[in-house]
Amino acid sequence: MCYNPAVSHPAPLATTLAGVELRNGVIAAAGTCGYVDELADAIDLSLIGAVTTKTITREPREGNAPWRMVPTPVGMLNAIGLANMGLDAFLEREVPRIRACPTTVIASVGGHSIDDYVAVAHALDETREFRALELNVSCPNTSTGRTFSSDPAALAEVLRHVRAVVEHATLFVKLPPDMADPCAMAAAAIESGAQVLVLCNTLPGMAIDVTTRAPRLSRGTGGMSGPGIHPLVVRVVHEVYSAVARSARVPIVGVGGVSTWTDAAELILAGASAIGMGTAIFADPRSALRVVRGLDRWVCAQQCTSIGELVGQVRL
Repeated sequence: MCYNPAVSHPAPLATTLAGVELRNGVIAAAGTCGYVDELADAIDLSLIGAVTTKTITREPREGNAPWRMVPTPVGMLNAIGLANMGLDAFLEREVPRIRACPTTVIASVGGHSIDDYVAVAHALDETREFRALELNVSCPNTSTGRTFSSDPAALAEVLRHVRAVVEHATLFVKLPPDMADPCAMAAAAIESGAQVLVLCNTLPGMAIDVTTRAPRLSRGTGGMSGPGIHPLVVRVVHEVYSAVARSARVPIVGVGGVSTWTDAAELILAGASAIGMGTAIFADPRSALRVVRGLDRWVCAQQCTSIGELVGQVRL
């Protein structure tokens, strides 16, 4: 077995996303670790590649009323509604903790308007504490969460404005899985300044209590995540990688239903350079470490020296 937890940077799994160097490509998706390092109570964060913060908005948000998370047979529905302390409190309370976090911290940026995204991204970039900013333009749990992922022109507009004020961090953009034309959206993102694509956010869904006849989520609908959306995301990653990202040399972070190392390996073969985990970590934080170990064994079994050799190598 190649994996050695005592080694800080296991070479076979090391990856670089548009200049952001990660010890491995396993990333805790937005919100999974709270604001910065809350997950450290459960796992050694130095053994995963990165954590992504809760999505930070300009103003504090209480989010949606309970219930706002419910399990399903193939994952979960959530309608958290981007609950967070807001930009000012995040800068004061949480950013000072980043230097002590033993892994890379990616900041997730949200907003209702272009001005919101610009203000949050600029303020976080100015701290110089984040190697990357992830623009969350695809949340299905607020009234404006998908304003800028509804068509390529809207996406391009917000990205151009954000790109103009971000000088230090690498710019990631997180897109939804149900885009009418994923390749057109990806191309618009890249042309407007996105340096890394994150594919994908949750899929809009609904659950109904058949006794009360009311929706199980207070908002009615929410974002579906977990194993049920995994094949959909594998397809989107493959299509975008093949048609757009490979030739543009823009890396993809594949996110959607990764519970095991084989799920992660599928996304790598489809074209992802790294993978994000969310629902599985909620259920069992140590699942991220099992994915790291499994990917390391897989790279060795494939007789490769680096996981990068397997990116996009599905045999069609």
